Amino acid sequence: MPELKRLHAGHAPAVLAFELANRAYFAASVSDRGDDFFDQFTDRYNASLAEQEAGICAFYVLVAEDGSVLGRFNLYDLEDGIARLGYRVAERVAGRGVATAAVRELCRLAVVRHGLRTLRAATSHHNAASQRVLTKAGFVPVGPADPADLGGKPGTWYQHDLVLQP
Repeated sequence: MPELKRLHAGHAPAVLAFELANRAYFAASVSDRGDDFFDQFTDRYNASLAEQEAGICAFYVLVAEDGSVLGRFNLYDLEDGIARLGYRVAERVAGRGVATAAVRELCRLAVVRHGLRTLRAATSHHNAASQRVLTKAGFVPVGPADPADLGGKPGTWYQHDLVLQP
């Protein structure tokens, strides 16, 4: 059973393998990270860990039983009980409810670990899979997203007002 784990230094090789293996798949629905992302992966990864340590962001990976990364689920700009959500899942598990389950779990963690009350996420109009994940996880559309936030693509902001479930 895959497990959502807080990102740490030891995940770096599996995260890089995940990003490389799924690069073309991701580029079909979201902006490609570009060669610089991969050329400077170690520096960027370490900067992300520093942001997490500072409490600015919280990064999670969905780890399979074999240690491979099946997805990344991130909370950005944690401030005043609000954060932005970003995520991506491996092509080999797409369409199986994996992303929805992980987003739901991250919503729970956002409350209990990070004291958040609201999550926001933007997705492009053509990314129907992401729209389904957000809707199934309890997010509702709240308005248009600036194309600059979505690699030049028009889209929608979604929001989830979190409630701790008993």
